[in-house]
Amino acid sequence: MHQPDLAAFAEQAGLGAAQIHVLGLVSAQPGWSRDDGRFLYPASMIKVPLAVAVTLAIAAARLAWDTPVVVDPSNATVNDAPSPIEPGYAATVLELTTFMLQRSDNVATNQLYDVLGRERATADVHALGFRETFFRRKLSGDLPLIDDPEATGRNAFPAHEAARLFAAIAEDRVPEAATLRNILATSWWDVKLSRGLGAGDSFAHKTGDTDEVAHDAGILTLADSSRWVLVVYTELPSSEENDLRFGAFMRTLRPYLHAARPGDAVGDPANGAPIPRDPWSTG
Repeated sequence: MHQPDLAAFAEQAGLGAAQIHVLGLVSAQPGWSRDDGRFLYPASMIKVPLAVAVTLAIAAARLAWDTPVVVDPSNATVNDAPSPIEPGYAATVLELTTFMLQRSDNVATNQLYDVLGRERATADVHALGFRETFFRRKLSGDLPLIDDPEATGRNAFPAHEAARLFAAIAEDRVPEAATLRNILATSWWDVKLSRGLGAGDSFAHKTGDTDEVAHDAGILTLADSSRWVLVVYTELPSSEENDLRFGAFMRTLRPYLHAARPGDAVGDPANGAPIPRDPWSTG
């Protein structure tokens, strides 16, 4: 029972050819991946590395959490949750980052693109080892897309880098990691994997949805105190029916996480992908 077949679990839940990464956060804890490497648009998952870019700018003394920012009208777009982040609003960097992660606020995200500079933010996360992540276009809550003269293509944040980045946040390997974890733990959108949690479990996470993709990823702490990173990227359109599929997948996976022991086999040939590794790791 210690070796989950992620492909079978995804098929059983109706997630299709999902890209999935499960990483244990305790030394020698097992991990499993199923990822064919194809490009999947990250949608609002891109907000997680953007938040890390904020913390890197803070560490470099280019910003502070209390740096004041006035929201520019050019960044206005639709949001799925109520928000005070509107044109002319006087915010702080902390407030923008909180709304971006907690409520998936698109206006806050777009303003942070301006504050950080997308090229500088991309270079910063690349220097941290996440070289397939790119901030190329501001986000739009609906059609038509927001006018973005500086756009250079589609954003990129692959599932395997999401797994490594959430592990880095969990293990305090990025600046201000505790602040990021606290914000992620207050997500307004506990509608996917969170539906499969048990009593005493917690999930500090971020979702991403469009008409073409639905994702969920974060740091999972089970009632037995074991800690995991779980990433699920799919090509399913955002819908209540598909949200329920994520919950079904979690319910199937949880017993395997509880049963996992240090030294269990890592990876599974049937899952079709190696476990993501940090480029700085020597293990």
